[in-house]
Amino acid sequence: MTYLERIVPTLAAALALALLPSLGTLRGAGTSLPAQSAGTPASPITPVPFGPGEEAKYQLKLGAFSVGEGRLAVTGVEAIRGQPSYQLEMDMEGGIAFAKVDDEFRSWMDTRTLASRRFIRDVHEVNYKAYRHFEIHPEEKRWERVGSQETGRTLSSFPLDELAFVYYVRTLPLRVGETYELNRYFKDDGNPVVVKVLRRERKEVPAGTFNTIVVQPLIRTSGLFGEGGNAEIFFSDDEHRNVVYLRSEIPIVGSMTLHLTELRQGTPLSSGATTADGSGR
Repeated sequence: MTYLERIVPTLAAALALALLPSLGTLRGAGTSLPAQSAGTPASPITPVPFGPGEEAKYQLKLGAFSVGEGRLAVTGVEAIRGQPSYQLEMDMEGGIAFAKVDDEFRSWMDTRTLASRRFIRDVHEVNYKAYRHFEIHPEEKRWERVGSQETGRTLSSFPLDELAFVYYVRTLPLRVGETYELNRYFKDDGNPVVVKVLRRERKEVPAGTFNTIVVQPLIRTSGLFGEGGNAEIFFSDDEHRNVVYLRSEIPIVGSMTLHLTELRQGTPLSSGATTADGSGR
């Protein structure tokens, strides 16, 4: 498979992986985020800035050329092993000439603890196909891949997969000048991730003009969000924290960007409950 054939689907996975947030160390502000413990009673629902019915659509560009589209959505709530969980979806479709991709990512995120309980990655890239189904057991601090012997331990009792991280980061304060060092990815080799909150900026996209908070994710891997890519993610500077725009520099290819084209807000399940650690938001 050529490098170009991998670029569009890599965007979906890397966007999520770049946002590997946790209740870990907060640098730059001189404080620490509150830590949850497995024995702390959780509220029925942790308040979040998203809810069922939310859907965001994007135009994907390489340089000045439109090469596809993407989608982020909260489609509902489903019980996973008896625990109510948000159904989260990310789709990426596009490519150039015969280098077509059609990728789907599905995550089930506990409405109380915001931990991942199930994650499915279904990737179709030209002649390459890969289906991965993970069952994640936060209480046991372990995960397993369905249909294989692959298993592992999680560092946290509140692990998150790639897609769930996109939504979890929206619950963080994201104050300009702060740096987060994060350790909640469900596979050990994805930890830690550093997220820098750079600035505020007004950004125009097809869906409109937004006040945004610009974040730079740095992960210890090569690719879209490696340290050499100078990636920036623009979140709406409001109570919703929607992903408005994304930019990264790709070797040889150049600039890759995501532009918000349509946005429908969902209905949060709760607006007055406290968080699982009792601190509130």
